[in-house]
Amino acid sequence: NGTTGYEEAGAQGLMAGINAALAVAGGAGADKPFTLDRATAYTGVMIDDLITRGAPEPYRMFTSRAEYRLLLRADNADQRLTDKGIAIGAVSQGRADAWHKKKTILAEANAKLDQCSATPSMLARINISASRDGRAQTARKLLSREGVTLAQLMPLWSELASIPEAYHHQLETDCRYAAYLNRQKSDIEAMRKDEALAIPNNLDYQKIGGLSAESIDILRRHQPETIAQASRLAGLTPAALLVLIRYINRAA
Repeated sequence: NGTTGYEEAGAQGLMAGINAALAVAGGAGADKPFTLDRATAYTGVMIDDLITRGAPEPYRMFTSRAEYRLLLRADNADQRLTDKGIAIGAVSQGRADAWHKKKTILAEANAKLDQCSATPSMLARINISASRDGRAQTARKLLSREGVTLAQLMPLWSELASIPEAYHHQLETDCRYAAYLNRQKSDIEAMRKDEALAIPNNLDYQKIGGLSAESIDILRRHQPETIAQASRLAGLTPAALLVLIRYINRAA
């Protein structure tokens, strides 16, 4: 089907095996295939690319193909996929138990990050500058700053010491990129909602900042009438579609 590489073949084999097993097992939902979308897994990105765009040249799964790659990190793969695996019986009991324990720890840790709040005088004790407006800031807000770590904040709140060190990096990363992650989640909703959005027939693609020369050439040649039509054009990336959606919505 145009793919090349062990990982690409393995991912397709895994999806085929899961769906074959579900079909053989029967039961409720057996007639509905198990799928992963572009916002959930790199496997979903690859399969969507192959179905909607084909593979005019050998296909490899690069991170650059995923428009939501901040959501598709190695450290949150279990958060994205384990519950889905449990639901179809593809996860062992031991792993499921470990995941449920981790999920509880993360939920409790996130609650603490929202509850703990520091005044400027408290921050001065640990040599962290206060916000310009002088307002108190939550631990989550402080962790969104470059270089601030959970370990630095522990002298202010003893309850943070109960968060296992193994989870520090993931919590810090989620806080640091929260604004970007929220934007990507909004982009996902926009993409799903705006497929019927009409593209003006006199649109000058050259004026749209963020579109590559290749994307501009594809759009000029095919002149799609809607975002749904544009999404099926070979070579036009989802990232380019998002740029196009934002431009049309702003110009409306």
